[in-house]
Amino acid sequence: MEIPGQVSAEIDTAPLERSTLPPETVEAIEAFHRQSDAVTAVSAALQKCNESIALVREHAASANVATLQADLSTLRAIKLRHSPEVNLACTAYLNEKTLKANTEQKRDDARASLDRYRTVIFPTYQTAINHYLRRFGAGFRLDSVSSVNNRGGSSCTYSVVINDVPVSVTAASGPSFRNTLSAGDRNTLALAFFFASLDQEADLHEKIVVIDDPMSSLDEHRSRNTLHEMLQLLNRVKQMFVLSHSKSFLCALWQEAPRGKGTALRLDRIRDSQSRDASMTATWNVHADCVSDNDRRHELVLGYIQSANPAVEREVAAALRYILEAFMRVAYSTVFPPGTLLGQFLGVCQQRLGTPHQILNVTDLEELRRLVDHGNVFHHDSNPSYQTVLLNSHELTNFCQRTLAFARRG
Repeated sequence: MEIPGQVSAEIDTAPLERSTLPPETVEAIEAFHRQSDAVTAVSAALQKCNESIALVREHAASANVATLQADLSTLRAIKLRHSPEVNLACTAYLNEKTLKANTEQKRDDARASLDRYRTVIFPTYQTAINHYLRRFGAGFRLDSVSSVNNRGGSSCTYSVVINDVPVSVTAASGPSFRNTLSAGDRNTLALAFFFASLDQEADLHEKIVVIDDPMSSLDEHRSRNTLHEMLQLLNRVKQMFVLSHSKSFLCALWQEAPRGKGTALRLDRIRDSQSRDASMTATWNVHADCVSDNDRRHELVLGYIQSANPAVEREVAAALRYILEAFMRVAYSTVFPPGTLLGQFLGVCQQRLGTPHQILNVTDLEELRRLVDHGNVFHHDSNPSYQTVLLNSHELTNFCQRTLAFARRG
């Protein structure tokens, strides 16, 4: 019987015999040894950490806190840099930076190409412009044509050479482009620029060219030279429009241009439905405007010879003296300048009759005198009653024939 609180012991009756521990005791002993070994390993690792901790403590005692904080901030930034969302943004930034570098390289290549082009093209333009200036009869030329880079982009600078003296285009004071070239000179220079630029077009035959009022303030000889250049250009382009206020220039261009290849239009002023000033295009009868007064008188006299229309007899009679004056001004220009009267011319012819400077022989002089006498009858400056002079169709036809015959003399 076991008494509570007492320990009983089992007495081994064979102490000399070998005893065996139970399996659970053996397992407990082995677990103890494993835990003991683990504690020993941890203890050894901690012993090693003590050395590192002591070293860190030693460094921390003399370290710069600001430097350590900066290093910590750097480490945190590096950590943040490699976070997924920041890493994606950084990758996009680096891609854009690469694209920017490529674009800048293309820009530099284009600029270099442009510089090479300008090195070639500006001297070419200078030569071409001066070529056209000579053909236009200009008294100046261009020099030092070169390119200039400014904030607005690339531009051109040059000087105008007048009488071998270079004149700056942009001079603030003294001789300059503005005060040395007339309006006609500036217009001529603009035309030379225009024609020179057309020469650089590789596909000029496919271009439509518009020339607006090329005759503004131009001298007569420049107008003629410009007309020649435009006629040559007409054969080099697909189509050409010419706008001008100069009717005489347009008439000359129309007469010398190839027939059947153009259309002549004019702008007529009209009043619209609200009584406002407006304009409209209409077909222009160039021939009617190109015919001179002298040509009209010839047509009038020839028409009367053929039809003997009594409605125009007085107009025909008055035209005969004008026909004679126009002929004298061309055939005898040195002795019949503008402003000379037929009576004065007859006096000079009479004085030189039979001399080395004779103008008309006796027969021609007499014929001219009779024609002039007849013509004076129908003019107010020689006959105050010219409007009431009776006309005879046969006599008028005779004088018409004789006047035209005299005006055809070689």
